[in-house]
Amino acid sequence: MKKILLLSALFISALGFAQTDNINNYKYVIVPEKFDFLKEPNKYNLNSLTKMVFEKYGFVTFFANDKMPDELALNKCKALYGDLVNESGMLNTKLQIVLKDCSGKVLYTSEEGRSKEKEYQKAYYEALRRASASLESLNYKYVAPAATAQTAQPVASATVPAPAQSATPAATPQAVVTEGQLFAQPIANGFQLVDTTPKVVAKMYKTSQPDYYTAQGENKNGVIFKKGNDWFFEYYVNDKLISEKLNIKF
Repeated sequence: MKKILLLSALFISALGFAQTDNINNYKYVIVPEKFDFLKEPNKYNLNSLTKMVFEKYGFVTFFANDKMPDELALNKCKALYGDLVNESGMLNTKLQIVLKDCSGKVLYTSEEGRSKEKEYQKAYYEALRRASASLESLNYKYVAPAATAQTAQPVASATVPAPAQSATPAATPQAVVTEGQLFAQPIANGFQLVDTTPKVVAKMYKTSQPDYYTAQGENKNGVIFKKGNDWFFEYYVNDKLISEKLNIKF
């Protein structure tokens, strides 16, 4: 029995390496705007947060209805499809991150992230954060599929890693400064930011990390966090990362 379990473990490990090789051949990940286990699109900001998780580990990530590069718009099989599997019970919230190809074949399943928080939003955030930690072990780095890589062989070998550079511009934010004073008013699980009108311009929701919030503004979703003594709202507009400096008074 022990030998069978050992062989199974070795087989799963070997399969994991093969899956990693396959995943490295994909530059893009498409995330749904609504998960099957939730009733509303981007409920609890969970879809936006999942998109940011993939971006954190180097993938170029889109929602299904986003404008995409021509190569992806013409062939959606150039992308992986990210999803969350919810295996929650009465006492625990359990999430796993899954990556599938365009045919629905599962290429990667993360470790299970668990939370005992009773409040749904806090529980989902904690479970997602724990599940996402295992993505680091993928050591993801985009490598063009063999057929594409062969065309680069006559060029100096230094050009081979070049495809991995393609995602870096998305990580360089365009700086924007909001001059007006914003006032943070407590709401359930966070704050709403109000200008002098007064008008609610954004809502920010607590995560498990101090001074780090998921956020929703007018037609933009992202994160608000404190860096040094300053607050920043980072989000994407037309696939470009925007870093908006905020003047917040708590």
